[in-house]
Amino acid sequence: MRLARSARRPLAYKNPEFLDSPAGRPLRIIAEYLEPLEVFSREEIRNTIVFFGSARLAADGPLGRYYAEARELARLVTQWSNSLASGARRYVVCTGGGGGIMEAANRGAREANGRTIGLNIGLPHEQRPNPYVTRELLFEFRYFFMRKLWFSHLARALVVFPGGFGTLDELTDILTLSQTGKTARPIPILLYGTAYWSEIINFPALERHGMISPADLGLFRFVDDPASALLMLQTGIAAEPEATTPAFAHSRTPPQKSVEALAECP
Repeated sequence: MRLARSARRPLAYKNPEFLDSPAGRPLRIIAEYLEPLEVFSREEIRNTIVFFGSARLAADGPLGRYYAEARELARLVTQWSNSLASGARRYVVCTGGGGGIMEAANRGAREANGRTIGLNIGLPHEQRPNPYVTRELLFEFRYFFMRKLWFSHLARALVVFPGGFGTLDELTDILTLSQTGKTARPIPILLYGTAYWSEIINFPALERHGMISPADLGLFRFVDDPASALLMLQTGIAAEPEATTPAFAHSRTPPQKSVEALAECP
């Protein structure tokens, strides 16, 4: 006896109950890698300049100047990118897609007639997509770690405006990748707002206590105005030939010890 069509079990990849279950987690994770990969390849997105910063910084708030300066810097970056002789979109402004500094950067890029990326994530508060992200370049993530992978995967440079836990998490993630040599190319990191970052993170104390090396203090630079930040980005991004899209920041593989050497370890 044949089952009625309505009684048949749906195909696994079309079954929302399965896809949302714990068993479907690996599929959800790989989907958050493959969908952006397909879109970035199709849209010829090769490299990004990533802006991090608080979603709570409003244009009319007490730290509103950071909103205005993030907006201006993103506009300048996009104008510069648009002026480059290239068949692809070279340096596309990328943010977390939400409000505050993220909105400001996407807004500035849009005002310069550029396309701009938003890697949004669903949160209970303050993380709603802003209206300035290019529609086809707006993504919604479930997993923080997959979202952070896409921040770093295409990044040629990073500009970090004042922010809280989320911004600190994103900053230290990229700093760790740079410190440990996990990225095959350097990623210039600009900390925007010297007074803020010098108070929030005591970098010299980390070095003084031996938690980082003196050389690690060279992984980032402080900056306080859009024009200086643009110049640092232009000089900090090494020229490279045109690449296939997307231009991933490939991870370095550390040299492996031989089996004999491992056997000799105590």
